[in-house]
Amino acid sequence: MQEGWRSLAANALLMGRPTDQPGRGDAGRPRERRDGASAEPVEALPAPWREALALMDRDLRRRGAAERTRRAYGVDCGHFASWAAGRGIAPAEVTLRLLRLYLAGLSEAGAAPSTGARKLAALRALFASQRENGAIAQSPADLLAAPKRPSTLPKVLKAREVERLLDGIPADEPLALRDRAMFELAYACGLRAQEVASLGLHDLELDAEQLRVEGKGSKTRFVPVGEAAGGAMRDYLERGRPALAEAAPAARRGGEETLFLSRSGRALSTSDVRRRLGRWLARAGLPGNVSPHALRHSFATHLLEGGADLRAIQELLGHSSISTTQLYTRVEAARLRSTYAHSHPRA
Repeated sequence: MQEGWRSLAANALLMGRPTDQPGRGDAGRPRERRDGASAEPVEALPAPWREALALMDRDLRRRGAAERTRRAYGVDCGHFASWAAGRGIAPAEVTLRLLRLYLAGLSEAGAAPSTGARKLAALRALFASQRENGAIAQSPADLLAAPKRPSTLPKVLKAREVERLLDGIPADEPLALRDRAMFELAYACGLRAQEVASLGLHDLELDAEQLRVEGKGSKTRFVPVGEAAGGAMRDYLERGRPALAEAAPAARRGGEETLFLSRSGRALSTSDVRRRLGRWLARAGLPGNVSPHALRHSFATHLLEGGADLRAIQELLGHSSISTTQLYTRVEAARLRSTYAHSHPRA
């Protein structure tokens, strides 16, 4: 599909239509940035495009889409809207061929297949919103296949590496108590960084050994809390959090008290979580390119290795589709192949 997009872009150039490529338009027209930033402010777009973008955002909010998702879709669709409006095209006039030319231009400009796939997902949401609200009869984006992306396996820590990381965090002062509890909980429950940062005191039920997690799309799931994580959380709540809360007793998350507090008593951000993990990885002598999400991947992979059912792992992770969870079967298969290659005398 990527080669097909490139051919379309080349044909457009041969036909004398270089402005059909994003980032290669008329002099003075804003160019595409590799990071996908919007070419011009939404306020500068014609009214039909502003209304279409606002309608999409409203529909995403209604469906409970995460704020980061709404923001990313707004940026990607805003760039397309700028590109189309610069050619005098309204939302209802967008065709399949036009979308192909747009994506072909991204490919020609050097955008990765993952970028094209991300932008296509945003455009599907935009035109699905137009269709559902009666502005168009059919979405032109539904007929486009996403560019094929290279198959990559997630970064996973070995069980002994996770043990080294967590056991290397001392329980001797408030921040260390917090970090030990935070990463024990992230690994024990398969949490995303945003889920860790968003937890409130009311979400943790230590007596029931259970954690309430509000994941993507405002989907709530309940996850068991293991013995090690439960013990670390008790230590943090008894000796760590009270000391941190003294810095800002009124720290709140939406009117409810935040579970993990910073040194100044405020709620943590996802960047705080990543930074603190990097510190303890370095102290444990582990690779520094491991993200908090690697603990979630490790949680799922280790459950699978231990014989857990794939459907149960799907529920614990909060995945909407089993196909997303099946990624971990590939991780397990890769591990088995590696073990075979190193262990079998005639491998």
